Amino acid sequence: MSLKTVNCSNRPFLNIDDRVNDSGNEMGLLGLAFHPDYEQNGFFYLNYTGDGGDTRISRFQASGNIADPNSEKVLMIINQPYQNHNGGALAFGPDGYLYAGLGDGGSAGDPQKNGQNTTSLLGKILRIDVNNGDAYGIPSDNPFGNEVWAYGLRNPWRISFDRQTGDLYIGDVGQSQWEEIDYLPAGSQGGANFGWSIMEGGHGYDGLAQPDMLLPAAEYSHSEGGCSVTGGYVYRGALPEWNGIYLFGDYCSGKFGG
Repeated sequence: MSLKTVNCSNRPFLNIDDRVNDSGNEMGLLGLAFHPDYEQNGFFYLNYTGDGGDTRISRFQASGNIADPNSEKVLMIINQPYQNHNGGALAFGPDGYLYAGLGDGGSAGDPQKNGQNTTSLLGKILRIDVNNGDAYGIPSDNPFGNEVWAYGLRNPWRISFDRQTGDLYIGDVGQSQWEEIDYLPAGSQGGANFGWSIMEGGHGYDGLAQPDMLLPAAEYSHSEGGCSVTGGYVYRGALPEWNGIYLFGDYCSGKFGG
């Protein structure tokens, strides 16, 4: 993804072309989330790859329809050993904390085994408190005493919360056979293990399923024509027959499901 400018109408809302590294096809400006109190404080958050391809999660501030590129407050810089599997999604949860989806660091098969390493920030859903601390605070109920909220993910390419129930949905891109949708109901305690790289979807990859691993809420195989899930949203709109249905797509086939 090479997007580096966020547009508002025909005017650039923000241009950070000078600091975004999009030299790889899974690099660039990857995620954006507005602070729940954006109308009052003008804060919003970006996830992008910067110098050396490392992940940067930063806060910017806007006034009206224009954001100041010089207002950047870098919250986190996370080393990326390879160009791919950067994840990139950002979303505020119903608890007011900022959640970030990070891939396992790239290459194939998670060679550094980051997915199951709870001291690594790669292959995880992170959860931070952007309203406390110099850069951010770590919520006291995070399960491992660090930023990690859930682990065992390969490349969570889009996460979202159901705006009515607060449930969390994760589209996790598979290795070579299975694409998966992972799910955590609202109020879930931290520490969920989605299995990668022991599991790919609901199937063994480096091993067999273990009792503490959460299997996908849904999965589909590459033999069905897809190859890279893009997580979506639970529909909450004017069409009653669609309400409560989680909609997602596949990058390779162009198909969507729910």
